[in-house]
Amino acid sequence: VEFCQGSELRSMSKKGTSRPVKANPHSAEPFERSKHVYANDEFVELVKDAVRFFNGTPVHRLPPPEKFRGTGIYALYYTGLSDPYSKYAELNRLAYDFPIYLGKAVPKGWRQARTGDSNDAQSSELHTRLREHARSIEQVPSLSLEDFSCRFMIFEGASSDMIGTLEASVIKWKRPLWNSFLDGFGNHDPGKGRYQQAKSDWDVVHPGRAWAKKCKGKTPSRGNILKGILNFFD
Repeated sequence: VEFCQGSELRSMSKKGTSRPVKANPHSAEPFERSKHVYANDEFVELVKDAVRFFNGTPVHRLPPPEKFRGTGIYALYYTGLSDPYSKYAELNRLAYDFPIYLGKAVPKGWRQARTGDSNDAQSSELHTRLREHARSIEQVPSLSLEDFSCRFMIFEGASSDMIGTLEASVIKWKRPLWNSFLDGFGNHDPGKGRYQQAKSDWDVVHPGRAWAKKCKGKTPSRGNILKGILNFFD
């Protein structure tokens, strides 16, 4: 038996005691997509302004000559003449406009929201990440570190929340090859017990990283991947 008591709907149990009837939270109002869409022209302009700043930062050899503190995003540029990347030497002949890879370095604890605004300025994840990439390139005979340069943008304080947004924006705009097609350059050693997985396409094209040699999974042929790289530039 149900009856109203004030504004609450109540139900009478068989023993004579009343208990509240739970409301259906899914019937509060009909679905309307427009109420879920966020649009803000100021946010779009903020991202554009950050991209413009990033494109104007100085370019250094890889890795940068001095250690520095900070987190943020970075781009790697190839200007060598070796196949299959010689197209980048032509594209970047007058200016560093076409990165081969773009990545980010976030503050420790960033994914779990365990970092304070001041911690990112005291860490050196960005410099460390660039050095890791330099070591990866040095380990493969098919690449020469002297053919690579980098630029980077440091985020401090609350602006570090934009790191992921800006990284995605620049990747979408520039479509770096090692992000958009040849996957795996930024991978780390999967660790003991995980070597049954396949090595990345990047490691198939550029064998040499010691940990990648331990990966035993089935991979595409190197020839097919190289054909895909050539088609990427068409």
